[in-house]
Amino acid sequence: MANPSARLEQIAGILPTLLTQYHRLLLIVGPIGSGKTPLLKALCQQQHVPYLNVNLALSQRLLDLTDKERPLRVRRLLADVIDEQAADIIALDNLELLFDPTLHQDPLVCLQALSRNRTLVAAWGGNYEGGVLTYAEPGHPEYRRYDRPEALIVTVP
Repeated sequence: MANPSARLEQIAGILPTLLTQYHRLLLIVGPIGSGKTPLLKALCQQQHVPYLNVNLALSQRLLDLTDKERPLRVRRLLADVIDEQAADIIALDNLELLFDPTLHQDPLVCLQALSRNRTLVAAWGGNYEGGVLTYAEPGHPEYRRYDRPEALIVTVP
C-alpha cells in the first residue's frame, strides 16, 4: 500500500458521514495482498473498533447445521455475531464465506441489510473501477458484479 497513514486518515474521516447514509457501509476494496487487513486492524486500534473475522465466526456457527439449513440461516447468524459486538462501528474481514455458492447469498445485499443499524467497515477482495464493484473473475463460481453499488468505497491499490 502506497501510503497507509493517508488511507487510514481518509477512512477515519469518512466514518462520521456514514451515520447519515441509508446503508452505513464502507467497503475497503483491493486485490489479495493489497493491505486491506493491516489497514482494517490499524483502524480498529486507532478508533477502538472491534475486528471480526467473518469466515471464522460464521463457519463455527454453520457447523451444526445441515446443508439445507445453512442458506436459510447464514444472514441471521452473521447478524447475531455482529450484534454480540458492543460497538456502533465494526470492522469485518475475511468475507469469502459469504460468496460460497452453496449458501445462496448476495454478499453485498447481506452487508447492506446488516449495515442499517450499525456502521460496517468491510474488506472486499476484488476491484472497483468505473463505478463497477467486482469479486472474483467472470466464469468463477463466486463471481459477482455490481454496477454503482450502494456503499461508500475506498480502494487499496
